[in-house]
Amino acid sequence: MTTGPVSAPWRSPLRVRLDAGEPVVGLTITSTSLDVAALAAAAGFDFLWVEMEHSPLTLETLRHIVLATRALPAVPLARVPAGETWLIKRALDAGVHGIVAPFTSTPALARQVAEACRYPPAGRRGSGAALATSTWPDPASYYDSADANVLVVVVVEEASAIEAVDAIAAIDGVDVLFVGTSDLSFSLGHRGRMDHPDVLAALGRVRDAAARHGKVAGLPVATPEAVMRYASEGFRFFQAPSDLTLFADGARRWLSPLGRAAGEQRGTY
Repeated sequence: MTTGPVSAPWRSPLRVRLDAGEPVVGLTITSTSLDVAALAAAAGFDFLWVEMEHSPLTLETLRHIVLATRALPAVPLARVPAGETWLIKRALDAGVHGIVAPFTSTPALARQVAEACRYPPAGRRGSGAALATSTWPDPASYYDSADANVLVVVVVEEASAIEAVDAIAAIDGVDVLFVGTSDLSFSLGHRGRMDHPDVLAALGRVRDAAARHGKVAGLPVATPEAVMRYASEGFRFFQAPSDLTLFADGARRWLSPLGRAAGEQRGTY
């Protein structure tokens, strides 16, 4: 008696790239437009950073983005407003492939985030995942597949988190240590000066702690050149600017030769 080949379990393309030591770049989604999300998911980015902390995006919109980008190359991650278990559970049950948790400044908070993203016995996630199962690439074994593939990103963005960064990086289930450079600059007393030596030194501490504990280090970047620069320094997880920022930049470049870009004197053409 012969049986057919057994297919290998599905693996997140985001995790595949990270496991191979490659950099990944995600576009920040702040618009409620599903067309924009779908275009972004097919444009060449590795993931979508669906921004629920600093935008009006709701859980319902998050679910619609998951549906609109299903089977497209870039997988959706959600930055939840806080690393609370109940917020994380709701975002995961909408079908996202990862969680970004802001202000994860202690090992206890990092453990809480990691456990909220895993089913027992490894974590404390609840089993009501019917919506997530319906859009997951491997629905037949969703629970095991989600445990293996959901990416856990903790954001280090306070001075106290830098002091505890080794302990945070040591928490099982945390995959990425992401430096929130703007908030960190404020916490360090430099109010938006992301190039201040104190902020740059903190970046190095996070990168080195991540490397010691087998984790990935990441940060926001404004340009492709910044991706290449920081990738050469050991960072591999990058948050690109938002959909609206890229639209504004593209519109400005298009209109500038006509003298109609924002802030330019209008003349004849």
